[in-house]
Amino acid sequence: MRKKTFAAAALLAAASLTLSACGSGADSDKPVAVVSEDTGRQAATLLDKPFEKPDLVLTDTQGKKYDLREQTAGKPTLIYFGYTHCPDVCPLTMNNIAVAKKELSQAEQDQLRVVFVTTDPERDTPAALGKWLKGIDPQIVGLTGDFDTVQAGARTLGISIDPPTKDKDGKIVSTHGTQVVAFSPKSDAGYVLYGEDAGVEDYTQDLPKLIKGENP
Repeated sequence: MRKKTFAAAALLAAASLTLSACGSGADSDKPVAVVSEDTGRQAATLLDKPFEKPDLVLTDTQGKKYDLREQTAGKPTLIYFGYTHCPDVCPLTMNNIAVAKKELSQAEQDQLRVVFVTTDPERDTPAALGKWLKGIDPQIVGLTGDFDTVQAGARTLGISIDPPTKDKDGKIVSTHGTQVVAFSPKSDAGYVLYGEDAGVEDYTQDLPKLIKGENP
């Protein structure tokens, strides 16, 4: 396994080149992450310097306060920033994880926390988030809240988010990074990144290890 140093923003930019409604703008103040890149397998990127879990207190699909650090402490956790009106990457990513999750034992599924944080809070109300996620996996935690708070939380993970805007056709789109960040139950640190190219097979193979806090 060869070691290389990447800026998290650079990883994000590479992942966003094929996006339409979902994507990322450049942001020069992203933290730099040192990663161990397995050149034989591109889905998972191991971080030598893990990310700290965002200090986010948002609102869940039941309209209740959800303290991310408190609620996921000591739990294997996957975090993704996206929005329910996304036409491609967001539903695909969540469905890939949901399908792989079903291959786990019930005990493993109960341990795992999958968190979807909206980048379009004006439209993604708790009720809207709950309805959307119910069709994918009702165990996924959906969070919404003030856009600036969400944006700041994402930035700590090197994920760029722009305020929703209208495209040339008048449709509202949210430009955002597409990484899934996996947090270890042992350290609560984000030590693995997945890009949009990660498929069901990748998550099916890796989830049992991530749940134990092991390297995929």
